[in-house]
Amino acid sequence: MTHLARRARRGWAALAALLLLPAALGACSDDPPDPATQPASDGSGHDVGVQLFQWTWDAIAQECSTTLGPAGYAWVLTSPPNEHITGEPWWTSYQPVSYRLESRLGTREQFASMVDACHEAGVDVRVDAVVNHMTGQDVPGTGWAGSPYEHYEYPGTWTPADFHHCGLTPDDDIAMYLDRAQVQTCELLNLADLDTGAAHVRERLAAYLQDLVDLGVDGFRIDAAKHMATEDVAAVVAALPDDVAVMQEVIRGSAEPITPEEYTPNGQVYEFTYGKELAGVVAGSPGLALELGESTARYVPSADAVAFVENHDTERNGSTLSYRAGTDDALATVLMLAGTYGTPQVYSGYAFEDVDAGPRQDTDGRVLDATCAPDVAPGDDLAPGDWVCQHRWPQVAGMVGWRGVVGDAPVVDTWSQGDAVALGRGQRGFVVVNLGDDELRATLATRLPDGEYCDVLAGAGTCAPTRVRDGRVDVVVPAGSAVAWDVSRTR
Repeated sequence: MTHLARRARRGWAALAALLLLPAALGACSDDPPDPATQPASDGSGHDVGVQLFQWTWDAIAQECSTTLGPAGYAWVLTSPPNEHITGEPWWTSYQPVSYRLESRLGTREQFASMVDACHEAGVDVRVDAVVNHMTGQDVPGTGWAGSPYEHYEYPGTWTPADFHHCGLTPDDDIAMYLDRAQVQTCELLNLADLDTGAAHVRERLAAYLQDLVDLGVDGFRIDAAKHMATEDVAAVVAALPDDVAVMQEVIRGSAEPITPEEYTPNGQVYEFTYGKELAGVVAGSPGLALELGESTARYVPSADAVAFVENHDTERNGSTLSYRAGTDDALATVLMLAGTYGTPQVYSGYAFEDVDAGPRQDTDGRVLDATCAPDVAPGDDLAPGDWVCQHRWPQVAGMVGWRGVVGDAPVVDTWSQGDAVALGRGQRGFVVVNLGDDELRATLATRLPDGEYCDVLAGAGTCAPTRVRDGRVDVVVPAGSAVAWDVSRTR
């Protein structure tokens, strides 16, 4: 089956699943349904991705089949798949040695099988692509798959002439982010910086991405895009098929000359402002969650943005929430998935104490397959190396399905009071989040049709029905929790 045929098949599978939701889960009626109350049939809400950080290819394949596809996730972001330096820390994956698809996460064959398995489950595969640099090692070494390397010498791939040697700082490292030339031609933490302005360098990087596309990959996260000129990124991705997603890491800095807006012609950018401000909103003013993304001075437009609560970098540097925040982290994700800003990306990693610590590995350095506890929940007591599995938290997985039902319905019936916030999405869904320390009891306006609804965040097979009558609903939400209803789960 061709790459495009697989994409078409998955699109129809997602559409069919959404269309079948009312029949499988809802009540029957002899009256023709009101289109405004039906789940979205255009796939507009089927957009949520999940970053499975440092998960092996075999584990991702299994997770696509058993969890991601059934929950309604649209795509999965993998860690870099190419050969890298050896070592225990997580960041070894971000120091390429060659573009062979052999890493401590699995072989080329395992990667290809993972892509096929995810596609069969209706889940696209996007890859974290490290194309700005190679290693940061001053001492020569041998990569994971046996390729020899030196800092500026990668036999058969790169020679010293293929790298920037900026000469702007004593050690060639970036010293000042207010200097565009330093940011884009000097080295980030000693990582050998490729001369992406050279045509042959661009062609080699594009060939690496095309090799992944030929295996069925549907999109890329361009790591450290900020450290390449936007025209260099454009040249590298230009030859990719039009339906390949491009998401660029461009961290917005105060008063810096390089901005995320420069990169939007190439594809979406990660809007770091969203995650940072959401952490503050959760801590103090949940009602402001309704306004995130509206300031054009701090945010790229919604269509250009990938929104996230945390990622592998921000959970380590403390600039956003992390799994350590427990229910606050889960409820922040509920708020993200309830809203309309950006394309949302959920994060799922492992517990750690040392910020450099890698995932658990065998004696040869291969990462062990991820395992999730049967009843995984926010705030679980975890040892370093335990998989957190945030994407399986009931609040998160439930909201992924909820978003698929509400689709592009507008935000309506917004309400906030103290540490609680609520919003509806047209006549298709309604969500209430209580970040306070006390139980919330309130009567709220909703455009959900009259009837009895099951809380989609309570887990499969659980339903304590809540009645909507005359556009009003009496809500009871325990401290530090949320409830959500949609037109696919009625009694």
